[in-house]
Amino acid sequence: MAVLENIRKRTTVLILIIGLALFAFVISGVFTSSNFGGEKVGSSIAEINGEDISIDEFRQEVETASRRVGPTASSMQVVNQVWENTIRKNVLGEQFEDLGIGIEQDQIVDFLRSTGYAQNPEFQNQNGQFDPNIFKQTVADWKVNNPAQYEAWLQTENEIIQLAKEQTYFNMVKAGVGATLKEGELDYKLANEKMDIKYVRIPYSSIPDSTITVTKSEIADYVNDHKDEYKQDPARDLQYVYFEEKPSEADENEIKVAITKLLDDTIEYNSQTDRNDTIRGFRNTKDVSAFLDRNSDTKFDTIYKAKKDLPASVADTLMSLNIGQIYGPYKDGGSYKMSKMIARKPNGSVKASHILLAYTGATRANPDVTRTKEEAEAKAKELLKEAKKSGVVFSELARDNSDGPSAPQGGDLGYFQRGVMVPEFNDFAFNNNVGTIGLVETDFGFHIIKVDDKEDVVQIATIAREIVASEQTINTLFTEATKFEMETTDDESTFSAIAKKEEFVVRPVNKIKALDENLPGLTNQRNIVQWAFNGDTEVGDVKRFNINNGYAVVQLTGSYAEGVMSAEDASVLVLPIIRKERKAAKIIAANKGKDMSTIASDNSVSISNASALTVKSPTIPGAGSEPVVVGTAYGMAEGATSGLIEGNTGIFKIEIVKRTEAPKLDNYSVYANQLKTSAASRVNTSVYNALKDAAKIEDKRATFY
Repeated sequence: MAVLENIRKRTTVLILIIGLALFAFVISGVFTSSNFGGEKVGSSIAEINGEDISIDEFRQEVETASRRVGPTASSMQVVNQVWENTIRKNVLGEQFEDLGIGIEQDQIVDFLRSTGYAQNPEFQNQNGQFDPNIFKQTVADWKVNNPAQYEAWLQTENEIIQLAKEQTYFNMVKAGVGATLKEGELDYKLANEKMDIKYVRIPYSSIPDSTITVTKSEIADYVNDHKDEYKQDPARDLQYVYFEEKPSEADENEIKVAITKLLDDTIEYNSQTDRNDTIRGFRNTKDVSAFLDRNSDTKFDTIYKAKKDLPASVADTLMSLNIGQIYGPYKDGGSYKMSKMIARKPNGSVKASHILLAYTGATRANPDVTRTKEEAEAKAKELLKEAKKSGVVFSELARDNSDGPSAPQGGDLGYFQRGVMVPEFNDFAFNNNVGTIGLVETDFGFHIIKVDDKEDVVQIATIAREIVASEQTINTLFTEATKFEMETTDDESTFSAIAKKEEFVVRPVNKIKALDENLPGLTNQRNIVQWAFNGDTEVGDVKRFNINNGYAVVQLTGSYAEGVMSAEDASVLVLPIIRKERKAAKIIAANKGKDMSTIASDNSVSISNASALTVKSPTIPGAGSEPVVVGTAYGMAEGATSGLIEGNTGIFKIEIVKRTEAPKLDNYSVYANQLKTSAASRVNTSVYNALKDAAKIEDKRATFY
């Protein structure tokens, strides 16, 4: 089994190497504004409005993007980011070509002025201003002396050209966006004309769901009548059992026993000297550093630590140890540990607060500080006297007067050890008792210092042994996972039955998409998703996967083709809608022709009032958002009574008690401009989304990734 485990681990490495090889690309210097859409090599990853997108070029962009984001994003996140950029460039590129939108060098320079690139010191003159000539010379120098930098710049330039074209295009669209004064007037009225109403509401919840019968064929008919609302992408259902590679209780005990044996001396036979040698244990060793190098997962940390820097669960115990005393073994995180007190520095850490009075010319003085050194000293002496007065709160004095960055915290500097502060500050803090307040001068200015607290710092040596699964546990886990995989068949009930018998937890995952990578409980498992969407994988198939920390035995339990949802799949969405429609029809039929009082009496509900309703804020207190009801009220005259209105939460009947007209304005240009600004702010997103929705896009990402 140990051999199998070694093969398994090496197989995982090989798979990773092969996977990484898929992202290895050769980057050639072809990043110019004119090459996009040119000759392509190899298969296509997409077709956008009849244009093939080369997989080779796409992979090259993925590799470049991966280097930019580093390890912060998964491979599929990078792929999806490049995908969206590719669609954007192609969809908008067609518009640029049709309209003849191009960007010249001078336009690039003008665009750079308004972006963060203008802040690059390499593009600035001695006054810190963006200089087009320096910019051009810098790029020319890169071309001769730093080809890698130049190639990177060419790609950046392409991005700048794209952004500049987009800016030009969207500005052209925005130029055609406007709003008339009449539209401004209407918007003003919708927000300011108020209505007081009296209403009665029969909530849909008054009819139990159980009384409304909806058949499967009725759901199917509804879906068929609303096909556009119930489209679905290809999807899969899975269930899996996770065999986590973790140490057993026996493994933990074995590690605990092993670390305990290191405590005392042992006798070992030395074949070279033909005598027994005494091997000093942790308790008696003379060279702690060497001992930990040989026996611990962590080295000897010689830094003195305060209580707050020790593991919280054992900090009190460790701080109470005498020199040479040992505590442990104890469990901390994922390790067993034993700790030995090596040394202690009484009052080795000080907590202090200060008020800094800086002056012009002092180190790191804020430019806003204009006082002279003499003025700063005089002010500091005044504050020192004030700070020493009975009843004065030092933190308040610091907040109001200190020039230091700790002022908002009342001058609190926290705990620090010797050597952290400048010598003058350090000497005062460590050479005075807690509670002492005094004045010290440093290069930063004059400090009124208060010694708040002192505590010991200690040097502790710790043996640590990580609690890991033993080879026997790993082999047993592998055997269990393999056995479970072999015993399960294409019957879903068999999978669940065997799991239940063995007390394994079965975890379902529903409606995963072809480009998903994260599975609940397993995180990034792109290989499982690819298997589920493989044309050879059928519902009922079972496969074991090696994952980062164990195995997952997975069964495909459902497959959904692209198109319109089946009645079964759509029922959870459609059933509440049909029920609501049936309830509305019942309530309307039972209350048609009745006045508000009769409706209230017959349905055991009350007549309520709502005031100052506006179309812009169609919320009725006690009922919630009811835009249809409020919109109906807006079209009614004062004193009028409505018919039965089908609202979001129930059936309403309303009476307009009072209408308050919005005060007339001399000019509605302000509101027209607001509408124009609001519409213009949506242009970039709305126009692009409309173009994207209208585009014919064939997505083949799942084939390659």
